[in-house]
Amino acid sequence: MNTQWKDHLLSQTAEIDGAGNVRFPAAPSVADPALMDLSRLGLIAVGGADATQFLQGQLTNDLRTLTPTRTQLSAHCSPKGRMLANFRVLRFGELIYLQLPRSAAGALFKRLSMFVLRAQVTVEDASDRLVSIGLAGPCAPDVLAPLFPDLPEDANAIAHHGELVVIRIPGTPPRFEVLGPVDAVIPLWDGLARESTIVDADYWALLDIRAGLPTVYPQTADLFIPQMTNMQLIDGVSFTKGCYTGQEVVARMQYLGRLKRRMYVAEVHADEPPQPGEDLFSRSSTSEQATGWVVDARRSGPSRCELLAVVEIAAAESQDVRLGDSGPPLTLRDPPYGFAA
Repeated sequence: MNTQWKDHLLSQTAEIDGAGNVRFPAAPSVADPALMDLSRLGLIAVGGADATQFLQGQLTNDLRTLTPTRTQLSAHCSPKGRMLANFRVLRFGELIYLQLPRSAAGALFKRLSMFVLRAQVTVEDASDRLVSIGLAGPCAPDVLAPLFPDLPEDANAIAHHGELVVIRIPGTPPRFEVLGPVDAVIPLWDGLARESTIVDADYWALLDIRAGLPTVYPQTADLFIPQMTNMQLIDGVSFTKGCYTGQEVVARMQYLGRLKRRMYVAEVHADEPPQPGEDLFSRSSTSEQATGWVVDARRSGPSRCELLAVVEIAAAESQDVRLGDSGPPLTLRDPPYGFAA
């Protein structure tokens, strides 16, 4: 984490937890708007004359649609078509950045570096180069509009303002991420803090869950093909771009296979949120594997957690899915963008 940024947060109400993450005290309720430090997100910077061509052969999405005014969701897969990481891709200055959890950034950096060979490409772990903050709530556009006159209105759109960029994140309520060098973000944070309630970044992850946006963590790397986490439904996969690592498996599933598992939004009564990769169970399942797995989960109230779960479609329709073989049942619902026919 950027040392200057960490010191600034610690001078306020932040604390460092056992994993080295900055945490803010839990608020009794989330006021409007909510301001969050997003330092748990890392960055991989890819540059050089061949950067776009290099990534085009590694990522599930089409880099030709990436512009200075639009970000995209994407993933990097194994040769077997399983996601090793997923992330948001954006252009900032002369570089292309991949934003994903810090816990997953190191492995992605090492893997992409393996494929550079003779290409004119640089790959760097740039997690401490820029600082990221988030603002969410119905009033968030009104608070940011005076600071960013061309505030993005469309999901995944990005606007550039000097040293800062602001991204419109999909979902409800309105949500924005601002990214930039620490010297530019500190005064912005201080100004927004006077008009907002600072909350822990777990709330940002909860909003991702409610929006049906999956996150691959080290615990779930190499577990899901993109379609199992609905990546094709949130514009995270291109089926016309051509070859990339794992493309044959992903395309075969789309055109020739039958998807047996997909991702749902769920709720469960539990004191602690289940961990990514935790097994799900259904008595109606005939699979030799687990019925499904937790993608991500966060506490949303007393003894109540919300989560994203990849589940067998047949088991989900039976409404008989629970944590483990004897844990509490899950209440499943379709993600807000729905499922294709």
